[in-house]
Amino acid sequence: MLEIRHLAKKFGGLVATNDVSFIVPEGRITALIGPNGAGKTTIFAQISGFHRPDGGDILFQGRSLVGMAPEAICRLGIARTFQIVQPFAGLSVRENIAVGAHLHRAGRRAALDHAEAVAKQVGLAAQLDKPAAALTVAGRKRLELAKALATDPKLLLLDEVMAGLNPAEIDEIIPVIRGIRASGVTILLIEHVMRAVVNLSEHAWVLNNGSLIASGTPAEIAADPQVIEAYLGHGAAQRMQAGTATAGVRHA
Repeated sequence: MLEIRHLAKKFGGLVATNDVSFIVPEGRITALIGPNGAGKTTIFAQISGFHRPDGGDILFQGRSLVGMAPEAICRLGIARTFQIVQPFAGLSVRENIAVGAHLHRAGRRAALDHAEAVAKQVGLAAQLDKPAAALTVAGRKRLELAKALATDPKLLLLDEVMAGLNPAEIDEIIPVIRGIRASGVTILLIEHVMRAVVNLSEHAWVLNNGSLIASGTPAEIAADPQVIEAYLGHGAAQRMQAGTATAGVRHA
């Protein structure tokens, strides 16, 4: 569904993405992970049209997105959430979701009805008439998800939708995301909560310092020495391996 080809982006002397290529198959949940500052959100910004790549191409269902405006990309079927959620505080939950619904629905009644259906899908049905400003962090995360989902995306880009949630709230939102995929929406997610990555994604790509360093199933990348070093620092993989060997000798 989505193909990234040799994507490159610089901000002055900072290389944000460096010759990045990967694919997102239709109908699956794919993860893009890596330490802070790796360039993950910059890739989302390029896919969704907020940043224009300096090189490479972005193909959605065979069509290049490079140079297209964010609203045109959204109309094609790509929606994204943002790390810092900013609901329309003066509007109700229903009205916030309806803003996204208006992309394909000119009538107010139709947009509000769709907003209600989306709210049920993400677990906000009981809070439809609550002011968005009164929502908890978990509620605002669900609202951010609902606003994107209301645009009827074919591909949904989730940028740390579980950041700031406690373990119980994470466990509650995981089946919501599975349900969205089951409804026919392909998902590419950025996430630091590894429990969520393991439970949701079928394949993961790992980014560090703007370059891809690994890919595979969550179990495969968790054991990859390059990934361990990217997250835990130089020599971490060797120390972990030595610790495992020592533990095995003691056990024997």
